[in-house]
Formats: sequence, C-alpha cells, structure tokens
Amino acid sequence: MLLSYNTLKGYGEHEIEINKSRFIAHVNRAETEEEAIEFINSIKKKHWDATHNCSAYMIGENDLIQKANDDGEPSGTAGVPILEVLKKRGLKDSVVVITRYFGGIKLGAGGLIRAYGKATSEGINHTGVVERTLMRVVHTKIDYTWLGKLENELRSSNYQIKEIHYLNDVEIENYVKEEQTGDFIKWMTELTNGQAECTEGEQVYLETDV
Repeated sequence: MLLSYNTLKGYGEHEIEINKSRFIAHVNRAETEEEAIEFINSIKKKHWDATHNCSAYMIGENDLIQKANDDGEPSGTAGVPILEVLKKRGLKDSVVVITRYFGGIKLGAGGLIRAYGKATSEGINHTGVVERTLMRVVHTKIDYTWLGKLENELRSSNYQIKEIHYLNDVEIENYVKEEQTGDFIKWMTELTNGQAECTEGEQVYLETDV
C-alpha cells in the first residue's frame, strides 16, 4: 500500500464554453477499471444527445491501467489530453469524462487538444484534490493517572487522537502515519515509564485537501 498519494476529492461537474462549444467535465474517483467504465457509461447515458463524450482514466498504485478514448474526435485530440492532465497532476484512481456539445465552429487539432486539456484542468480544480495518507490506528491502554499528561502531550504533538474509551483502564486510539508507528510506540513507552500497553490496529487512509 502506498504511504500517500493524491486523488480527486470525489464527484464533480464543471462546464466551460470555447468558441460556442460546451465542454462539461465530469470527474470522479475509481479504484477499479470496472468502476471507471461504469462511470463513463453513466455519463454517456445521461448525455446521450452530446456530440462527443471523451474520457480517460488512471487506475492502480503504479498507474498500470491507463486508458483514453476520443469518442469520435480526431485521434489523439481528446482522450490523450485528458489523460495527460491526470498524469501531470499525479492523480491516481481517477476518471474524467468531457462531454462536448458542438457549437458550429471547428477548433482544429491544436484547438481541440487545448480545449479538452483546459476543460479537464478546470473540472479538477472545481472539484478539488485530496492527499490520502496511510495511517495505523494505535491503541494505547493506560491507568487513569496518566490520562492528563498523555492528553496534553498528544494535543501538542502531530499525532491525531481518534477516540478515547473510558473503561477499567483508559484506551486512547491514535492515527499514526504508518512509517512513524514504531517511533510513536517508543514515545508512549518513554512518556509513561513503560506503563503504556500499545497495540497496532487497522490501517486506514486519512484525507486532507491539497
């Protein structure tokens, strides 16, 4: 699993007009090729009357699945420019469909490449990008006498408190960056003179706006 990566915030839609043609960007996350294809087909169904529904997607930790489709536009003038924006922005598990309603003015190959690239970039900017960081949930069990000290130390640190359970002992759950798990456990052990009982829990991705 990647320690961190950038992807789209979620579904978004944004329209621009270039030389009387309407370009509507539809962007979304897709963690599998099947999800990407399903999304593209849903947009094609919604905009069945459009002149073109061009698309591209990039899937997988190492971007192994990359596809671009011109949907009737001259070869290389639509799908590839969309894909190039995804690659340039380093967006993983992302799919984009640009719907075009032709406005009567031909743009030429260069104009189309710029138009599809611009529509994609603006659609992404409008929707937003997040960084997903791999975290480990660490459970720390301590006696109540340590609670005040640990809460103060944690709140002034970079470690995020997920939840505190008040049981026979106190159990604090923290989100810790995967690569910092060992350091965190060592830190907690030192703070409590070896009284803390730390166990590693599940891995989760946390998202922050880019």
